[in-house]
Amino acid sequence: MIFVITIICSIGFLCLAYLPVQAGVANQIPTGTVPTVTGTPTGPIVTVKLDIDQPQINVRSGPGTTYDKVGVLLLGQKAVAKGRTRGGDWILIDYPGVAGSVAWINSALVNITPGELPVVDPPPTPTPLVTITIDPTMAAQFVVTMAPTRLPTFTPPPQLMIPTFTAEQTNDAPAGVPMGIVILGLAAVGIILGLFSLAQGR
Repeated sequence: MIFVITIICSIGFLCLAYLPVQAGVANQIPTGTVPTVTGTPTGPIVTVKLDIDQPQINVRSGPGTTYDKVGVLLLGQKAVAKGRTRGGDWILIDYPGVAGSVAWINSALVNITPGELPVVDPPPTPTPLVTITIDPTMAAQFVVTMAPTRLPTFTPPPQLMIPTFTAEQTNDAPAGVPMGIVILGLAAVGIILGLFSLAQGR
């Protein structure tokens, strides 16, 4: 039985091998020119400065540090300039991969080739996702009200009493006689007594 099946299969393959093959009509290859993308940008070019103190600069969604950072440019990297702000502090560049394929960089960090850049209105300033609010009840706990203190009153000191001294009267001399005369009198009496003693001693 297996032998019969093998013979039938062999005959079928031989018949298929001798059948004529019909080829379809080949499609025509278009001969039009296909545009190619070149790597040479057109328009003013910005180049990141090599003498800045950072390895890269930030690329933002708008002209300001309040806008979100969407990428970076390395030192020496180039980009096509599309526009500028009114003051010229920020430059709009071609930056694929973000919304609109454009972004903003600070003009102080790049060198720009000569060329006229149009003034571009900046996008609206992004609003913060969370609005910071202060709970008045919590804030009231940190408000310290100092009770007014009464300053001490000034009490004047008692009046200073200056004592006065009177001359002391002595009983050695009569009242009204100067003390110098009394001393001279006593000295004269002493001299007289001394001379009298000397006279008696001879």
